[in-house]
Amino acid sequence: MNLRLAILPLALALSLPAVADAARGFTVRDMAYMDRHSSPTLSPDGRVLVFAKRVVDKDSNKSSTSLWIRNLATRDMRPPSRLTPEGWNVNSPAFSPDGKSVYFLSAKSGSMQLYAMPVAGGEPRRLTDTAVDVDGYKLSPDGRQVALALAVFPDCKADLGCTRKKLDEAGAAKASGQVFDRMFIRHWDTWNDGRLNRVFAAKLGGEGMAKGGTLLSGDIAGDIPSKPFGDLSDFAWSPDGTSVAMSVRQADREEPWNTNFDIWLVAADGSGARNLTAANKAWDAGPVFSADGKTLYYRAMARPGFEADRFALMAMDLATGKARELAPKWDASADGITLSADGQWLYTTAQALGQHPLFRISLANGGVEPVVEDGSVSAFDLAGPTLAVSRNSLKSGDVVYATSADGKAPLRAITPSAGDMLPDVAWGDYEQFTFAGWNNETVHGYVVKPWNYTPGKKYPVAFLIHGGPQGSFGNGWSYRWNPQTYAGQGYAVVMIDFHGSTGYGQAFTDAISQHWGDRPLEDLQKGWAAAQRKYAFLDGGKACALGASYGGFMVNWIAGNWNAPWKCLISHDGVFDQRMMGYATEELWFTEWEQGGTPYDVPKQYEQFNPVNHVSAFKVPMLVIHGQLDYRIPVEQGIALFAAHQRRGVESKFLYFPDENHWVLKPQNSVLWHDTVNDWLKQHIGQ
Repeated sequence: MNLRLAILPLALALSLPAVADAARGFTVRDMAYMDRHSSPTLSPDGRVLVFAKRVVDKDSNKSSTSLWIRNLATRDMRPPSRLTPEGWNVNSPAFSPDGKSVYFLSAKSGSMQLYAMPVAGGEPRRLTDTAVDVDGYKLSPDGRQVALALAVFPDCKADLGCTRKKLDEAGAAKASGQVFDRMFIRHWDTWNDGRLNRVFAAKLGGEGMAKGGTLLSGDIAGDIPSKPFGDLSDFAWSPDGTSVAMSVRQADREEPWNTNFDIWLVAADGSGARNLTAANKAWDAGPVFSADGKTLYYRAMARPGFEADRFALMAMDLATGKARELAPKWDASADGITLSADGQWLYTTAQALGQHPLFRISLANGGVEPVVEDGSVSAFDLAGPTLAVSRNSLKSGDVVYATSADGKAPLRAITPSAGDMLPDVAWGDYEQFTFAGWNNETVHGYVVKPWNYTPGKKYPVAFLIHGGPQGSFGNGWSYRWNPQTYAGQGYAVVMIDFHGSTGYGQAFTDAISQHWGDRPLEDLQKGWAAAQRKYAFLDGGKACALGASYGGFMVNWIAGNWNAPWKCLISHDGVFDQRMMGYATEELWFTEWEQGGTPYDVPKQYEQFNPVNHVSAFKVPMLVIHGQLDYRIPVEQGIALFAAHQRRGVESKFLYFPDENHWVLKPQNSVLWHDTVNDWLKQHIGQ
């Protein structure tokens, strides 16, 4: 099925009238407190599905997650049943190789540990009793061993008690100062305490609980999983369980400006670490062994220092060390690797034209086929004849579906959609559109109607600008920047995937580097004009622009370079001073790639598109939002932006979160964020 044609049914929805008798639009409280479903996990034979369900307690402002189970072999209408007991908060489900048990992590004992329980039901059994939290795990193919991810002090080696003692001593110390002699001193939202993420192999099936294991990554000075968002998808057992492969970046003084992750092959007894991808100085990730153990599949970038390069799919002959690209003509960046049981296909998701489909690639000839096209596939599992996927869209969070391995059978919904959970809500219909942007190249965007759309009426507009900058605002669901929360307030929404966005080919993505303020701005200007020409219900005289991260930078840039169309602006965690950003961010590779070097080597690059140089043109009311724990774009950027507006006498507000990072994650903080943003919009454009 052609991906472009798949979008047509979505476009047709825009021509239909909204539900006339709908009670209300979607609100932030709906979004913050609705149930979420994730982690589809299949039994080895593909007959049983386990998934995670997250619920929020409004009073405690905390969430908890349980596991639920569904027998896919039955076609009755019985809903899934709860697997884990009431009162347990769990994550990371996995089946045992025989399909009789489900493993998961839980902090029920007071620390995060590994548990197992029968698929047929019963009480969870604790399998580990480590002195530090288990941050992740992966079972060996035969189920006799488990890899455990633990954060330990390198000089403690495999002695977990040593790490526990050091942590306790630090907590009891009367002096709080800490001396650093190299970066990272902090990363994302956490200060560096000297620990590294390491992987240990522990035996399963014996008496008692595992208190430690064999240190597998001891000879490799780096974090596995990588910080802050890595997981054990960067770790793989060989089919016979005698060796492992892992993707690691060296934790040395160059780490903050380095993206060189290498794949290491290590014996399961922790000996003989060998770097398989030393020749590639860019990012190598996600190793997966073939069924016979002779081939290692992985993903590889080509350009050192660039975090948003294309991930190509690679296959390495382990006997010779020679690697080849599987689908060199496929201009997409693969998210991961899952092999089919018959060894003929490699499954992966990738962004494509404003959507996030699931594809499969022939291992024989590199041919690419779409499997699940519409919307955004956030996770999937493949076992036996069954494919399970979590898919979301602009009208619903993740819904877990089951289908055939090739995706040709109808999708069978296992969990409810947002519409099922909120039957009294009317959703804003949406349509993708295109226009000629920078360099006369095709640029895509989406328009979302207000929930209460009436033909012939005009509506004020929320103009959303995505972050990244190598990102996308497409046909997917977000719990932070969700167009339906604006459509639910009676606004129309416009989103432009400007040059630099992902899913349109690597050259399109590359176009933004060293061009933060010209090419994307041109796309936004032309997209805004094109949307108004195409959609008569957009009230261009009542519009506000808002964005976060790079989107926040662009709002700051717009404030001094394109402020005429806007009645108000909203900047969340955006760069205000490029020069200071080049020194203060913890991920130096990001600014140095995007600006073409360091602030002292190429100062003109940092000043070329620097919002701080255009404060004299600020005149549009701005709401500034920032979190204290944001170490990607430090809070001083937001404080300075607010100060600039205050000093010039421009109407402005500052929303500050002392306990949030680059994102706003706590449910009640999210509600406050949206209430403040919506109040700002209403104050300046009505509704």
